[in-house]
Amino acid sequence: MHATEREKLILTILSGKDFVSFRELEEALDGSPATIRRDLERLDGEGKIVRVRGGAKAKADLHGDQQVGAPRLRGTPFDVNITRSPNEKQRIGREAARLCDEGEGIMIDGGSTTFQMCSSLHGLNLQVLTNSLHIVHALSNQPGTRVLIPGGAVFPEQNIVLPMFGEDLTPAFHAPKLFLGCSAIGMSGLMQDDVVLVASQRRFIERAEQVILLADATKFEKSSGNVVCPLSRIDILITDDRLTDRQANMIEEKGVTLKIV
Repeated sequence: MHATEREKLILTILSGKDFVSFRELEEALDGSPATIRRDLERLDGEGKIVRVRGGAKAKADLHGDQQVGAPRLRGTPFDVNITRSPNEKQRIGREAARLCDEGEGIMIDGGSTTFQMCSSLHGLNLQVLTNSLHIVHALSNQPGTRVLIPGGAVFPEQNIVLPMFGEDLTPAFHAPKLFLGCSAIGMSGLMQDDVVLVASQRRFIERAEQVILLADATKFEKSSGNVVCPLSRIDILITDDRLTDRQANMIEEKGVTLKIV
């Protein structure tokens, strides 16, 4: 990854929060600790960030043309997540699309892995309910695909639409299949970083007959967060071949059908 790409990702991460730790940057960027330190020092020297002990802080004007007071979510921005394990996510997305039947109605929750389904849905004439504006854009040019979105506020970092304050502005929609992402998977179940995301995903789960989780194997490395649902509520998990035997056993013991791509 070139320096300009790393710096762009650093600014993207900081666009969703006031402070980012050095450890978070190490996890997100393809670079050595010394390289990341040089990136931070260079950005600080250019006045784009403020270098502080243990990480970096956002400049007051870092958010650019984002609307003042725009709602934000805890967690990693979409533009950063989409760069992580891209090949694995593409394979997972293609496998998920194979589960869709022509002409049916489905729900696709926003995320960098569920987004990878879109190019493989062409020609299936689906009706899709999604809260992701990235997915809306990707499906809008597919003849025969009808797209619905819920009401709510736009969260710029993930580019998704979510109800706030406990509202339920999701259309009256029931689907045979829900395709879902997550920030982490553990013994407690499927997890997300932000409680707003938790509430939104639970509303989707209530409207689905079958819940299909799309998650690359790195999601098992982080097992903390807000629990969306227990593993037993997941019908199918599609992941990649980096999954360990211990992790696979944990999933299958809960009655989840495991698909490894």
